[in-house]
Amino acid sequence: MPSTRYRSVSTTTRSLRTSTARQCTFALVEPASAPERTPALEAVFQPVQAPTTFEETVERLGTAIRLGLLQPASRLPPERDLAERLRISRSTLRLALTTLVESGHLVSLRGRAGGTFVAERPPLGEDVAATVLEGAREVLDYRVAVEAGAAVLAAERVRRADLDRLAELTERMDEAEEFEDYRRADVRFHIGVAEATGSPRIVAAMTEVQGQMSNLIARIAHPRAVLDNSNEQHRRLIGYLRRRDAGGAVRVAREHTEGTEHILAGLLPK
Repeated sequence: MPSTRYRSVSTTTRSLRTSTARQCTFALVEPASAPERTPALEAVFQPVQAPTTFEETVERLGTAIRLGLLQPASRLPPERDLAERLRISRSTLRLALTTLVESGHLVSLRGRAGGTFVAERPPLGEDVAATVLEGAREVLDYRVAVEAGAAVLAAERVRRADLDRLAELTERMDEAEEFEDYRRADVRFHIGVAEATGSPRIVAAMTEVQGQMSNLIARIAHPRAVLDNSNEQHRRLIGYLRRRDAGGAVRVAREHTEGTEHILAGLLPK
């Protein structure tokens, strides 16, 4: 899937859903590297299930963009190919893509070098109301189960390449100047732990829970000291995985999840 870099240009277009004029961002492109193909990215382009093809397409692509599986400024596959891979009609795909352009997740470029691209700075989390917090405890419980289970199996099955990739992501988090950049590397780290298990179902579960967590995390502050402590826990987890110490990996994974729970405690409904 080729990738490009672009700079934003504003023009006026019309919404396919409302037929009203609105500002839409297009792009001038320069070559850039293609995103790395991973099990999590492959899952993005699995066939969409009827009857909610439009809704599922918007959710799946939007989540993949927010989590960084579809990288900023990368080009989506051509419309015909994408519709075939998702097994949806081109009209449904166009409607989903238009929705994601309007929400700021995608940009569209016309002409011979045109196509649909992930926004340079897409929204990190959905614009969530306080009602999202009503189901937060269930999300946090689900996260504990997924993170702990992934830690156990990763300790048993992790390969050198997995460890190198996880270490690279901790370096990205150290270097991140903006929280959005830190969070995308953070998401890739946790999905990377799931990928180390070799289980597509665990990868799918981790991707799902990270998407749900992004909506909660968007509601809290992110002091640098807290992020540094979180990344230190990432490094400790890598150490336990390297030693194939499943017990230690689970302990640090639980310590890691508890940190977010404590911060969110004051926001959760009583």
